[in-house]
Amino acid sequence: MAAKTPQESMTTMSELILPNDTNTLGNLMGGRLMHWMDIAAAMASMKHCNCPVVTASADNISFENPVRLGNVVTIEAKVTRAFSTSMEVYLKVHGEDLPTQFKYLSNEAYMTFVCLDPHGKPRQVPELIPETDEEKRRYEGALRRRQLRLVLSGRMKPDEASELKKLFVEEIIAK
Repeated sequence: MAAKTPQESMTTMSELILPNDTNTLGNLMGGRLMHWMDIAAAMASMKHCNCPVVTASADNISFENPVRLGNVVTIEAKVTRAFSTSMEVYLKVHGEDLPTQFKYLSNEAYMTFVCLDPHGKPRQVPELIPETDEEKRRYEGALRRRQLRLVLSGRMKPDEASELKKLFVEEIIAK
């Protein structure tokens, strides 16, 4: 199983915001955007592992700016780290008003996907090799984010979250 780079999983998806995609204020509905984000992140995961995947978690999705009716939403997704059978995917969402050529950040998020074998059981994923400084930064932070997800879901005891503890211990020592 050959290692891959984050760029090999890069997925870009765009949608025109139509009336049936909006709420009563003329903004893209959050649930519709999350649906599209899940699809884009799943495609990035499948590009990395070349097999079916399922969504394991979605981190906090905060909306910085609404995407308006008639604007285009563009979702970029790529794998930031591969663990044994799961992958973390970073998503960046932009809105764009085409007539004015104004592009703006809507939100960012992380999602986790599990790779499945033909029997629906978790399967090993290829190693991820980050190349750029940003990819390396996201790769290093992925272990802390993973531990936080596991602690919050009750699948890891806080005492076992070694990477998270380092953050707080180093911060206390620095003061």
